[in-house]
Amino acid sequence: MSMQLGGQPILILKEGSSRTRGRDAQSMNIAAAKAVASAVRTTLGPKGMDKMLVDTIGDVVITNDGVTILKEMDIEHPAAKMMVEVAKTQDDEVGDGTTSAVVVAGELLKRSEELLEQDVHPAIIAQGYRQAAEKAQELLQTIAIDVTPDDFETLRKIADTAMTGKGSESAKDNLCELVVRAVTMVAEDDGTVDTENIKIEKKVGGSIEDSTIVEGMLIDKERVHPGMPAKVSNAKIMLLNAAVEFKKTEVDAEISITSPDQLQAFLDEEERMIKAIVEKITATDANVLFCQKGIDDIAQHYLAKAGIMGIRRVKKSDMEKLARATGATIVSSIDAISDTELGEAGIVEERKLSGEEMIFVEECKNPKAVSIIVRGGTEHVVAELDRALEDALRVVGVVLEDKKCVAGGGAPEVELSLRLREYAASVGGRAQLAIESFANALEIIPRTLAENAGLDPIDMLVELRSAHEAGRKTVGLNVYEGKAVDMREAGVVEPLRVKTQAIASAAEAAVMILRIDDIIASAKSAAPDMGMEGMPPGGMGGMPGMM
Repeated sequence: MSMQLGGQPILILKEGSSRTRGRDAQSMNIAAAKAVASAVRTTLGPKGMDKMLVDTIGDVVITNDGVTILKEMDIEHPAAKMMVEVAKTQDDEVGDGTTSAVVVAGELLKRSEELLEQDVHPAIIAQGYRQAAEKAQELLQTIAIDVTPDDFETLRKIADTAMTGKGSESAKDNLCELVVRAVTMVAEDDGTVDTENIKIEKKVGGSIEDSTIVEGMLIDKERVHPGMPAKVSNAKIMLLNAAVEFKKTEVDAEISITSPDQLQAFLDEEERMIKAIVEKITATDANVLFCQKGIDDIAQHYLAKAGIMGIRRVKKSDMEKLARATGATIVSSIDAISDTELGEAGIVEERKLSGEEMIFVEECKNPKAVSIIVRGGTEHVVAELDRALEDALRVVGVVLEDKKCVAGGGAPEVELSLRLREYAASVGGRAQLAIESFANALEIIPRTLAENAGLDPIDMLVELRSAHEAGRKTVGLNVYEGKAVDMREAGVVEPLRVKTQAIASAAEAAVMILRIDDIIASAKSAAPDMGMEGMPPGGMGGMPGMM
């Protein structure tokens, strides 16, 4: 990038920078974005395939989850990174529909390429896409189905749809039941759901069917002393964020001990201090102690003698969930201990789970925090189940918050596509072309569902379109039977927010990539001390006429 001035070039960009302009820039960006979309496209739907990702250390992840795939892939290209952002946004907002969002964004760009070739200006395409996305949001509201928080059947179907195709087919009914129970338990009275309060504990061993829910908390620790009770009924629980051990002096003082009696007196004093701390704990009715810090050996002995079950070095996040589940307050200082801070649980027990001791806190009065134990034959199965459950939990939470869902199986996309074509005709002008492209792009979802199931996409689309033209708005693709069926009746439903968010973020990303007409990339930082090779072409440039 340079200008001529009296025969001498003036360099504006640093040597080695590259610049791509106009059509080339758009083609490059669109190609990169399409490549990302095609990477996850085959994972869409119940018959979608999985991806195996191997990182630099050789760790393997096998997954069907769009956002996991894109996060694990090492993506260089800046436009491709924007597509990953789409997936991340979708994941943060809704937890599911990441693949759909990326696939739609990729298709929007692919369609825009055709328009660019017909010399439609990018600004017009961008405007058309924005209009279409806004209209799509309005249309989605009209086809949404209301869900009441006590409609467990629908909630179960929503969990089912989110988990389909994620390797959990065999025990899906059991898992959906767990998901709905967990989410409805931690839901606040105003309908908000924070899925952080649902802890998923992964345990390899057993089969998927062995997955269960603990109506309370599960702590992956064991009691500190074998003399402590392994089971406590009617537990009074103390949560302590302070160490039950001898306090070392803050000041670096030196104690010189000259006789054995002095040493004994010193040790006795240390033991007395610890005993005093334990007595403060036993003075309350507490019979279970969860400690975030350490518990000294001597303290363990005294606690065991008092019949208190103690667990040490509990994670901060687990402490907070325990507080929610049992109603206890976390005490930060030994001196502040009192009866009012204790929480309650029907039973606290140490049990073995596939060979490891774990602490179960159950029968809580109002468990606003629960745990789900995920079991499976191998590590990869458990990890993928964990991802499927995360999606399902988030999705059920979203429906409880929004109280709206839509039919699945590509039904909303076919409906939107149809309505947007009608809308395009009413807009007219060049923007009409862009809106029509947007409408066509949405059909990539049913088309991909069909392709991934080995069906003929054209036949399926024709069948779906004719059903929607006849006014059957909830007809989608049943990939198992290979025909168009009413998805609402078939029980395939997704949260409304999955669709609204996916279309909004896909359109935004597509418009953003479309509007770029110039890519100016700085040179990669050169290795230091390159000697003469590192010099710009033409020797000591910028010194003409010295020959």
